[in-house]
Amino acid sequence: MTSRPLSGCPPVIPSHAESFGPFGCDARNAAVARQRQGAGGLHGQAESQQQLGRRRLLSSLLLGGSIVPVAAGLLRVPEARAAQQPAQGTVQGAAQGGGTPTTGVNGDQGYESAGSFEIVADFYGPGPSGVVVTEEGRIFVGFPRHAVNHKGATLGELVQGRVVPWPTAALSLPSSAAPADRLMSIHGMTMDTQGRIWAIDDGKLAGQPLQPGAAKLVCFEPSTGRLVHKIVLKAPALLPDSHMNDLRVDLTHGQAGTAYVTDSSFGHSPALVVVDIASGQQRRVLATHPSTQAEPGFMAVVEGVPLVYTPGKPPRFVVGGADGITLSPKSDRLFYAPLTSRRLYSLPTALLADPTVTDAALAAAVKDEGEKGTADGLATDAQGRIYTTNFEQDSILRRNTDGFFDLMVHDPRVLSPDGIFCTKTHVYCTLGQWNRLASFNGGQDKRKPPYHLIRFPIEPVATYNAEEKI
Repeated sequence: MTSRPLSGCPPVIPSHAESFGPFGCDARNAAVARQRQGAGGLHGQAESQQQLGRRRLLSSLLLGGSIVPVAAGLLRVPEARAAQQPAQGTVQGAAQGGGTPTTGVNGDQGYESAGSFEIVADFYGPGPSGVVVTEEGRIFVGFPRHAVNHKGATLGELVQGRVVPWPTAALSLPSSAAPADRLMSIHGMTMDTQGRIWAIDDGKLAGQPLQPGAAKLVCFEPSTGRLVHKIVLKAPALLPDSHMNDLRVDLTHGQAGTAYVTDSSFGHSPALVVVDIASGQQRRVLATHPSTQAEPGFMAVVEGVPLVYTPGKPPRFVVGGADGITLSPKSDRLFYAPLTSRRLYSLPTALLADPTVTDAALAAAVKDEGEKGTADGLATDAQGRIYTTNFEQDSILRRNTDGFFDLMVHDPRVLSPDGIFCTKTHVYCTLGQWNRLASFNGGQDKRKPPYHLIRFPIEPVATYNAEEKI
């Protein structure tokens, strides 16, 4: 099988549509009506088992309830792969996602797969993280080296079933070049409003200290591969234990724009980093504010196992501060969230991009947007709706502009959803199985390739007018 460009992908087929109907109507009406009207019911109509299950699932996702994987054999999954698997350079796709009902009449309907998604590509070798898709359908993926120092491309384009090192093999593959002159470990990726590709190079190679010049922001012109910007991150914005995780680029502030970076930290020093693109000036902000910090005592239930980070003991779960990040459609507000937290925060970019605004003033302007469930990557569509990856529940949610949530995808294969990107028509997400890394499992690598890149459609917003003549 080969990877397919955006224009060549087959139509998405809804999973078990006979149970739920067109996804997004039954579930949202049930959930929103319950949240807005209380226990008074849905205008006198009894909820179906499916509606009830999906409402319970959505509530559980937001509040961190446990939904464990179903027993083997109860869910239709892709056929087993052959023991001999291709290397990183091979990409396979596009299969249809979705599952079958897994419970009886009296079972918890939240165990069932929900939503429609398509497997765009399968990856063997290094696990994927960041993803960007151009208007022409070209797909670019980052393969970081901070967890596993692999020998493949750290930035690649999916071309005719292969991961092609991009923009050149000299930049993307390991080499003897100075850390500042090559791509070390591409993690988060995004696209600015001019269509240019931005990536955060966290600079970290597994088992090695962070080298000078390694952590940086890079910007490429996708049509030519030309390097437009390179900004090396330095102290005091960069710390020895920094984990420059993800970024978004705002072209409405600053002479050439402003980049916002989440430093989730490999230690215990997370923060936001603000970079003026024209001058390269960079500053570290909100380094001690609760909105960037890992929540003390945070517990997540992942693959049915309760996991807590306990200092002084072998790690079973990552502890991470500011991680997911996304901009509003007009770039006037930045949304972000710590990895080990269930809350979403935001700030006005007019303040954040202004180097004269003090940290105290920024702290006072932080808005707690409320619960959003656990999340790694965040993304915003053109309507201002925020998509949140939910690693605890194998799901992707959508936070609407009214603050209510839709469940977009829920499936056991949506394991450790990470990098997420919105086009005009679809949401793309990488699934890297990072919870199965050896560092969290007593030295045993429990990941099971292939890793997936999936996508699902963004349905248009329905509009109604009771006065409209038919």
